[in-house]
Amino acid sequence: MEGRIIDVKGQKLYIEHNNQLRDRPTIVFLHDSLGSVQLWRDFPAKLAEITQCNTLAYDRLGYGKSFPMLTHERPIHYMELEADLLNDVLTEMNIDNVVLFGHSDGGTIALITAAKYPERIKAVICEAGHIFVEETTLKGVYDAWEAYKTTNLPERLQKYHGDKVEMLFRAWTETWTRDDYRTWNIEYFLKDITAPLLFIQGEADEYGTLDQVEKTVTQVGGSAEKYIIPGIGHTPHKEVPELVLEKAAGFISNYF
Repeated sequence: MEGRIIDVKGQKLYIEHNNQLRDRPTIVFLHDSLGSVQLWRDFPAKLAEITQCNTLAYDRLGYGKSFPMLTHERPIHYMELEADLLNDVLTEMNIDNVVLFGHSDGGTIALITAAKYPERIKAVICEAGHIFVEETTLKGVYDAWEAYKTTNLPERLQKYHGDKVEMLFRAWTETWTRDDYRTWNIEYFLKDITAPLLFIQGEADEYGTLDQVEKTVTQVGGSAEKYIIPGIGHTPHKEVPELVLEKAAGFISNYF
């Protein structure tokens, strides 16, 4: 699919948009802390084909083919700012009938967006998202930082992010491990989520426990269901794509 750069309030973002199906919803894919449009690989196209939905995926600022971040320093509420920017992207592209599919940080951004902009978010699939900081999360971040220093992880990431790798890696790891970030929590948003929610998580997720799932699905304002996959880690859509495709497509078909 041909991608392009759009300018949204001064932020130049790379997007890929498939809008061929009239009167069908658009699934918006939100990547994780080290992700990009390219790293979703063929998952969006497959889910779109099964559900007969349009798709939009974009690289957040500093990721993939989007323009670089100005600084690696992030405010505590940076994911709220990302949710506001997502709403601006949807406004810019005149997209109102939206299903969000977010992974990790993208899952958290999906939850916040659904809470703040319920008029356009019609359903949410949150995969391995976070609503508060756990020791498990911090261990995962520290392990990733060690891998960055001792393996070829920087070179592997460079394939997708070019010369932005060090900036985005520092933005992720230094934010999550800051002392003032330990109290970050978005549970207060959950009651405002009225769109139906599907929370997908691997039971062996190295970045979060099942408390993330339980405390989300029990506090949202609308209907919610969970899909816990035994023996699977932080990226179910890559580890067991067929299972995730089947579950996500079934969930979407219940509403569209």
